[in-house]
Amino acid sequence: MRKILAVLLLAVGLLSGLSWQNAQAAKDELTALAIGATAPEFTLPDADGKSHSLASLKGKKGTLIFFTSARCPMVVAYHERIQKIAADYKAKGINVIGINSNTTETAAEIKQNIADKKLAYQVLRDEGSKIADQFNAQVTPEMYLLDAEGKLAYHGGVDDNRSAELVKANYLSAALDAMLAGKPIERAETRAFGCTVKRAS
Repeated sequence: MRKILAVLLLAVGLLSGLSWQNAQAAKDELTALAIGATAPEFTLPDADGKSHSLASLKGKKGTLIFFTSARCPMVVAYHERIQKIAADYKAKGINVIGINSNTTETAAEIKQNIADKKLAYQVLRDEGSKIADQFNAQVTPEMYLLDAEGKLAYHGGVDDNRSAELVKANYLSAALDAMLAGKPIERAETRAFGCTVKRAS
């Protein structure tokens, strides 16, 4: 039903004289996973082909899902920061799951990247970008923080600058800390920036 409404909204927007970009933005807003909504359950394979469900990987206090890439320079720039978050918050009951939805990246490439980077979290392959579509993920890295009940508590970027030394606002860490403390998250949505998810054409 939401997809039908999204298509209708896009068509109405174009007929009423809105630009394609504005109409598409309206469609994306409608189809995006909303703050407070329950994240869809999924089962995906890792780079070795072993299947893992969201339920089997979720953390006791929450789960951080992010869309990633073995090639994207922005993911490389954020590698150490994401690794630190995964390590620091695992002890606090938060589990991190990376999802690679890029149809241009092979299982062998993903597996090699995991080994080379010694990733501290599970990486799953989203063949066909189906989970990226369900979350409406657009870039890598793009973060989705779920609370203990699986509801979306934060969506957006890690922080406000690609260069770690220039960061002024740590959006994700602030959201994690607030959620764990049972406090409202001041900025539950921020802009994620990075490489586009390479969906099938």
